Amino acid sequence: MSLDPVQVMKGQDPMPNTCPAASNGDSKAPWDDSKEIHDNVGSTKKPKSPKPENAVTIAVSSRVLFRTEKEQKVFEQKGIEEYLRYQVEHENEPFAPGPAFPFVKALEAVNSRLRELYPESEELFDIVLVTYNHAHVGVRLINTINYHNLFIERFCMTGGSSPIGYLKAWHTNLYLSADAEKVQEALAEGIAAATMFMPEKQIEVSETQLRVAFDGDAVLFSDESERIFKAHGLDKFFEHERENENRLLDHGPLKGFLELLGKLQKKFYAKGHRLDCPIRTYLVTARSAASSGIRALKTLRAWGLETDEALFLAGAPKGPMLEKIRPHIYFDDQMFHVEGAVEMGAIAAHVPYGIAQKYPHKKSTNAGK
Repeated sequence: MSLDPVQVMKGQDPMPNTCPAASNGDSKAPWDDSKEIHDNVGSTKKPKSPKPENAVTIAVSSRVLFRTEKEQKVFEQKGIEEYLRYQVEHENEPFAPGPAFPFVKALEAVNSRLRELYPESEELFDIVLVTYNHAHVGVRLINTINYHNLFIERFCMTGGSSPIGYLKAWHTNLYLSADAEKVQEALAEGIAAATMFMPEKQIEVSETQLRVAFDGDAVLFSDESERIFKAHGLDKFFEHERENENRLLDHGPLKGFLELLGKLQKKFYAKGHRLDCPIRTYLVTARSAASSGIRALKTLRAWGLETDEALFLAGAPKGPMLEKIRPHIYFDDQMFHVEGAVEMGAIAAHVPYGIAQKYPHKKSTNAGK
C-alpha cells in the first residue's frame, strides 16, 4: 500500500500571488440558508480565545482539517485563476471534514470541560488554521467553520508564502499538515509537526475523550536506539538497551506535546477526575517489554511523564492495536507503521524525523522499536 498525504497540490498549495479573476460570486449551492446559519452562529456567545503564550497551540492546515480534493483537481487542470474563481463561486458550500477534524473536535470537547472546572484559566487548546491560500478563499473557510460549529478564531492565510515563521510567532506546540516538506521545516525549527493521512474508511472515535497515541523512538524519544538497530541489527540493539537501561534516552520531537497533555490531565486529576479524564494517552511501540521496554519506561518516569497505557508489541503489527484504541491521532516516524494504521481505519500522522527516513522499514524485519 502506498499513501499520499491529503494534499491540494501534490506537495504545494495554491500560491495565488496575483489578483483573483473576476467572479459574480452569486452561486448558491448545498448551503442555501447560509444567512440563517450565520445569524444563528452570531447569536451564540462564543468563549474568549486564550492568549497564545498561555495556551497549547495547535496549528492545522486547511488541507487536513477539511477535504479539498475537488479543488485540487480544479487547480491542477485549469490553473490558479480558475481555482480562485471556483472557490469564490462555491464559498457558500462547506468543505467536508478531513482527517484532522475529529482531533480538533476532541480538543474543543476538552476545552469545554476545562472551562467548566477552571472558568478563568487560559490553559486551553487554541486552534490556528493555517493555509497557503489567498485571503479571498478565507470566506469559504470561515463559512465552513461556522457550518461545522468549530471554534477557530485564529487564521493564517499566507498567499503562497511559507507559514513556518508565523508558527513560531503563534508559539505553536504542534503543527499538522499534508505538506511533508513544510512539516520537515517545522521540525528543523524545533516545532513538533507531522504529516496527516486520510483512511479510506475511518473508524469511529470518541466524542468525549481525546485519545492520542505515540510511537516511542524518534517520536517521544531520540533515534539513538534506532540508529543502533539500523547499523548493527536486532541482537546488538537488545545488547545496547540492556547495557544502557539506566541511562535516559534523549527527547524526541513529540516529547513536549506529551508533556503538555500531561499538564492538562493533572488539572482534571486535581478536581477528582482521574478516572473520567477527557484526555487519554498511549505509548504504542514495537519494542519488546522485557528486553528493551524498561529503558523507555524509566525515561518517561524520570521526565515526570506517563502515558495512560503502554503497549510493547515486540515487532507485531500496530494496526490491530490502534483499531482497538481508536485514537484521534497516532504519531509514528516510520511510514510502514503509518500505512498499517491507516489500513485499519485509524487516523495516523508521519513524523519525518531520525534515521528511519534514510532506511525505510522492510516488512521482513522485526525491529525492536
